[in-house]
Amino acid sequence: MPTIEVQGLCKAYGGRKVVDGVSFEVAEGEIFGILGPNGAGKTTTVECVEGLRVPDAGTVRVGGFDPVAQHADVTRILGVQLQESELQPKLTVREALELYASFYERPADWRGLVERLGLEGQLTARFGKLSGGQKQRLFIALALVGNPRAVVLDELTTGLDPRARRDTWSLIEDVRAGGVTVLLVTHFMEEAQRLCDRIAVIDKGRVAALDTPAGLIGRAAVSKEISFAAETPLDPAELHALPQVATVETRDGRTVVSGTEATVAAFVSLLARRAVTAHQLRVADATLDDAFLDLTGADDR
Repeated sequence: MPTIEVQGLCKAYGGRKVVDGVSFEVAEGEIFGILGPNGAGKTTTVECVEGLRVPDAGTVRVGGFDPVAQHADVTRILGVQLQESELQPKLTVREALELYASFYERPADWRGLVERLGLEGQLTARFGKLSGGQKQRLFIALALVGNPRAVVLDELTTGLDPRARRDTWSLIEDVRAGGVTVLLVTHFMEEAQRLCDRIAVIDKGRVAALDTPAGLIGRAAVSKEISFAAETPLDPAELHALPQVATVETRDGRTVVSGTEATVAAFVSLLARRAVTAHQLRVADATLDDAFLDLTGADDR
């Protein structure tokens, strides 16, 4: 049985469908990502998983339980880090962790979470005095303190500096290694590409694609990007005539050609024929950004 099941989920506000027939399953021990433009329906979808919203249609199950009808059962096995949360401003970090740990029969050792999330120096600090990044790290700890079977992380590393972000990624990898299922909503493509086993791209309330990160990247119209500076400029018409070329642009004095493996091979042959030396030549693979932009339309590009 999948840990999380969403089938035909629909939700509307004021007659406008925000989620329109979303379906996916999250296997036990999987890190499953949800990507999508702002307003695509990502947060509404996970709020239905958490039992914070009542679906208009469709079914949602977490560990076999209905998040609305069997909410108490779901809260025992599902940890949640919301996109926006608040605590009483005078509550200290230690008090918050001890309070949340007291809600569970077998809580995690919150001291270990504090160490991994870099909150040791803030245990006596009041919530209202914490920085945005410190608050975010605290909410991640609170989501994990109940030793959940599954956890929903909505915008996991927003507000964290690059070092704290990578430390948090390592923590989530450790959490998954311990058998916890992770449903991750993120805007960071690098985060999704590193952490997720599979990703659902939601656009306009529907699942536009569901695949592994590599599978999504493989769908991108552009799989290679060549950038270079040449002492002897190449004729743009020749570059546009390369096989499977997508675009030819100039960026900061460099020529950038987007295409496929066939484009790269033909480009190298063109350099040889014209006896042109390409300086600072770089060939980069397509990224999850490229796949995301292809899947969610030209407006987002």
